[in-house]
Amino acid sequence: MRRTVLSALLSCALLLGLAGCAAQTPSPAPDCAPAEGDRLVVYTSHKEEVWRPIVKEFEERTGIWVDVVYGPTSELLKRVAQEEKSPQADVMFGGGAESLTAYRHCFTPYACAGADRILARFRAPDGLWTPFSALPVVLIYNTKLVAPGEVTRWADLLDPRLKGRIAFSDPAASGSSYTALATMLSALGGERDETIRRFAENLGGVQLDSSGEVLTAVANGDAWVGITLEESALKRIAEEKNIAMVYPEDGVSCVPDGTAIVKGAPHEENARLFLDFTVSPEVQSLLTSRFCRRSVLDGAVLLDGVPRLDQLPLVSYDLDRAAADREAILMTWAFYFGGAGS
Repeated sequence: MRRTVLSALLSCALLLGLAGCAAQTPSPAPDCAPAEGDRLVVYTSHKEEVWRPIVKEFEERTGIWVDVVYGPTSELLKRVAQEEKSPQADVMFGGGAESLTAYRHCFTPYACAGADRILARFRAPDGLWTPFSALPVVLIYNTKLVAPGEVTRWADLLDPRLKGRIAFSDPAASGSSYTALATMLSALGGERDETIRRFAENLGGVQLDSSGEVLTAVANGDAWVGITLEESALKRIAEEKNIAMVYPEDGVSCVPDGTAIVKGAPHEENARLFLDFTVSPEVQSLLTSRFCRRSVLDGAVLLDGVPRLDQLPLVSYDLDRAAADREAILMTWAFYFGGAGS
């Protein structure tokens, strides 16, 4: 039974440091590893502080040995696509719903256990992915450099006075950054490529390598304003006294990140168990109590000190359009930063 396998796994893990640990490639199975039927390979773009406790608890409850490969969303999705003829991963854990949808040919739809508990607004109509958490996009600013009320809208980020003073990460690498860019385009309307041009030029030719660098840049005063997720902002504000958060008054998106089963997954049964686990009440309660994230379950406890979604000026965010336009948007974006897009 899987429970009896677990004790052997833990003994091996003490010696080998493999069970549930991150790696750049799935670890080869040592002699004491479980049979293939008790394995799972997870690609994740989540921070270690998020995926590790979830993976550890999943292993302890099921006895399934989990190999974790972590990296940026776009990098992992490209890897999944490259491995399409011989899948190495079972699950993609993380990435905005539109990014997962853009790679729909790489995933197998699945209706997770307890799907009826998930709020309708966060469900994938075709079951291509299972939502994990709800992630509003917000603006942050350095309170020593920007006065309250000075930056309140997406439109403010096109103001020449902020040129070179905005922190934004590469949307071709970061799924959350692409969501932010698509949100801005939805909120501002007008001609898409013109808006991309104006925003790219207002960054002064600088984009950051990762979404985490946005918070550091604003906290240090290297940038006045930044674009990030509510979760990241709340965590940094708890540590820093000179950062404030704003929900853009011209439109807030709240796109879920998701978990999807890789088509042809070597351990598909275990992948289904993992997706079920990510939306269990136990895991979803961690989102608010530990990770500063919003749960996707109906009736879940709300984060302290944040408005309800119905109190926010939610933008009309077309997820399917954001997925379909992803390549074109990134190609246009890359033109202004000397790249080739996604």
